[in-house]
Amino acid sequence: MENTPVPIDLATWPRREHFVYYREQVPCSWSMTVEVDVTAFVEVLRASGRKTYIAQLWALASIVNRHDEFRMALTPDGDPATWPALHPSFTVFNPGLEIFAVLWAAYDPDFGAFHDAVAALLQEHRTANSLFPRGEPPADVFDVSSLPRTSFSALHIQTRGGVDHLLPIFTLGRYVERDDRTFLPLALQVNHAAIDGFHASRFVSEFEALLADPGWL
Repeated sequence: MENTPVPIDLATWPRREHFVYYREQVPCSWSMTVEVDVTAFVEVLRASGRKTYIAQLWALASIVNRHDEFRMALTPDGDPATWPALHPSFTVFNPGLEIFAVLWAAYDPDFGAFHDAVAALLQEHRTANSLFPRGEPPADVFDVSSLPRTSFSALHIQTRGGVDHLLPIFTLGRYVERDDRTFLPLALQVNHAAIDGFHASRFVSEFEALLADPGWL
């Protein structure tokens, strides 16, 4: 089935006024960085033999696909719409050339199927020498980056002309060990026309809850 954005009914949408205000009068994006407790997730993942980055991607995509505000798009007329489904776009690093390539994969509610598909893509393109070895990413993807060598307490992405980019951007950092717990730095960059503080906070809470109960691994 074709993945086409579904227009939002402006007559009944509670956020219509907020959307217009942050699209037309005060267009802006905002960001937040949090530490997510991933202690249980890390323990189960190590025993499973599954790849950390792929599991993180699946968890993010799972929460993204629960909530319309994280899947927003614009119609050709500039009206708000939502993607029925959204898929993760992610990077693979070529250490020899010290460059990364951008890939993407279809989100699958079955973690095992998703893991195997993404693992094959990462293996295939681990020596890629171009930014988009599979061609330009499709429109129905959201961006995830990883800084596995560095932990951070704040991160902000500067975008020129990004007022039309309504989809979230996630950045994952290196784990932090503290008081016998493991924490994951997670930065979330969003467009205020689509996502408010409540929505971002709910996302973080649900993401942390999903990793705290990692039976899906």
